[in-house]
Amino acid sequence: MPLPLSWLDWIGLAWFTAWWVGYVHFAEYHRRGRESLVGIMTALRESWMRSTVAREVRIGDVNIFTNLSNGSTFFASTTLLILGGLLALLGTTDKLASVVMELPFTKQGPERMWDIKILVLTAIFIFAFFKFTWSLRLYHFCSVMVGAAPEMDGDAQQKEAFVRRATKTASLAADSFNNGLRAYYFALAAMMWFINPWAWMIATSWVVLILYHREFHSVALKTLGD
Repeated sequence: MPLPLSWLDWIGLAWFTAWWVGYVHFAEYHRRGRESLVGIMTALRESWMRSTVAREVRIGDVNIFTNLSNGSTFFASTTLLILGGLLALLGTTDKLASVVMELPFTKQGPERMWDIKILVLTAIFIFAFFKFTWSLRLYHFCSVMVGAAPEMDGDAQQKEAFVRRATKTASLAADSFNNGLRAYYFALAAMMWFINPWAWMIATSWVVLILYHREFHSVALKTLGD
């Protein structure tokens, strides 16, 4: 049975996917150096890990990783609640359609169309859930690494190896968390598909512009880079 999607819906889906995937690759390519928030934070994590091996008491470092993991835990739990709500909507698409159709510029469509839109949102939040939970695990790994870090008067090569591994692991945790947050942003854009594909494409472009500005031209970037 063919999907009840118009050519404009397919264009919107392609537009959404291309911008999301494209921006992720763009941000990954330009993350090196100090021209992005990710690049600056990576340098700060390396400095942090060097400070860790230079002090004897490291309970504060473990507490920082615990605080960071709390953010991943919060969003993972929130994502589960959202997924439960979306799955519940699949059984009441007729009511959802009647509410959304009262909004201006809303495009009419068959009931299966609404199911597809809900499933797309569900897929986005499933992706976000896996990213947040993986970030949580990586932050726990970082806590263990700090506990097993070389002593402050230990071998210099071992300390350098620890700094490299711990910085990389912490950066992977942050990257996974950032990808989960991006999924939330793009999920907000995908919600505009319930109105019409044009609104979806405009919202997608708007989200990319916001992400780009915050990552590469925000006040926070200038402050951290000074």
